Amino acid sequence: MTTRFSVIRDTTPASAITKGAVVAMGNFDGVHLGHRVVISAAIDMARKHGKPAYAVTFEPHPRSFFSPNTPQFRLSDEAEKLRLLAGTGLDGAVVMTFDGTRAGTSAQDFINHDLIGRLGISGISVGYDFHFGKGRAGSPSLLASEAPRLGIEVHIQSHVDILDRPVSSSAIRMALAEGQVTEATAMLGEPWFISSKVIHGEKRGRDLGYPTANIRLDKHCGLKHGIYAVRAGIGQGKDRVRIDGVASFGRRPTFDNGAPLLEVFLFDFKGDLYGQRPDVAFIGFIRDELKFDGIDALVRQMDDDSAKARAMLAAAPDAFPKLGIVTD
Repeated sequence: MTTRFSVIRDTTPASAITKGAVVAMGNFDGVHLGHRVVISAAIDMARKHGKPAYAVTFEPHPRSFFSPNTPQFRLSDEAEKLRLLAGTGLDGAVVMTFDGTRAGTSAQDFINHDLIGRLGISGISVGYDFHFGKGRAGSPSLLASEAPRLGIEVHIQSHVDILDRPVSSSAIRMALAEGQVTEATAMLGEPWFISSKVIHGEKRGRDLGYPTANIRLDKHCGLKHGIYAVRAGIGQGKDRVRIDGVASFGRRPTFDNGAPLLEVFLFDFKGDLYGQRPDVAFIGFIRDELKFDGIDALVRQMDDDSAKARAMLAAAPDAFPKLGIVTD
């Protein structure tokens, strides 16, 4: 049985792939509650038969391939997604490159060549609405009908409802675009987070008494511009610490109205984060981004934002994304 979360790619030799695994298949953007039920079913199936459990997922996201000119707000990039998958209890992930060749592969060929021939799966778990293969001809019902011939077990998961609506990545994106962080958290099962490198900024914050870690998010990030209560995970292993803070995401209309930037002020923290990649989890939305007439008014508002963030974080559950370590 696999003891660490490893990643299998198209370039991985067939001889290095453990046959007989049970897989959960999907795009898994955000690894939300619906995804987690599909994954749990695969893990349960695998443990019952003493087999490893893997996620089968695709990069880049198929939407990016089919609509390259349409902005795609991803809830988690590839690295974030793999860390989330590693935190679910899976033994590893199979990351299949989604390109013209894969898009043109028939569903039957995908089953026969990729799932059975290359991976040698013994079982598969999918969501009720997951489709695959050329023209999206592959479906859960096709997998179920092929199961006896292939000698595999198939689990099809119905939709999972939260807040009186089915959980989906698109619903979570919509919630984040409206600043509804608690609703997004409910559908994800844990706070939404980003992980990116701290860069040098204009250093205005330190002059105002609020030194910030500046982080450039993906240009297609659809998070609502505004002020948030956040928690940050910094460091690795036993040296990792979690620190509360307040963050602004937006264009800084009081100063330059520039490209969107996440500016994170960590409470009671002294240290140099330049070049590091903290994990920043969004706990609550405080207010919209505003333009102020002067520095004094801005600082007073920042004081008020910090107080509200502290109160919000104190009242919130001590939740943070469960992230695993990926061997790639």
